Amino acid sequence: MNASTDRIEKQILLKAPRPRVWHALADAETFGDWFGVALKGQRFVAGESAHGHITYPGYEHLQFEITLERIEPEHLLSFHWHPYAVDATRDYSNEPPTRVVFELEEVDGGTLLRVVESGFDRIPAERRAEAFRMNSGGWDQQMKNILHHVATH
Repeated sequence: MNASTDRIEKQILLKAPRPRVWHALADAETFGDWFGVALKGQRFVAGESAHGHITYPGYEHLQFEITLERIEPEHLLSFHWHPYAVDATRDYSNEPPTRVVFELEEVDGGTLLRVVESGFDRIPAERRAEAFRMNSGGWDQQMKNILHHVATH
């Protein structure tokens, strides 16, 4: 268990070649398929935003929006977003976003995927703990989602 209040760290061994895992991360439509967001017709480009409706049951009324930071093919993809921005009546634009970094490493048996989301200590205190808790659980589920995706595609 990670004791930090500022960062969530997860990792998973995916029994798939790095190019397949990279495609699942870096192709916006494919990312949306396993992540649970409609990103049809979009591309991930460093310095640009991507957005669409969340497709996860119970959250379809919410918008997903990220700003891509870095894309290093088959190695690293990072973006900024507002964590657990689920109150449709709240404007999150003045809050500092967190940073999400996906890193790939070729290892025996497949590809090691590491995900680190950092910057929670800057989130307003009244929602920081819940955003951290919900995103931590969310990343647990997303690791299962990408595992299933790369195993079946």
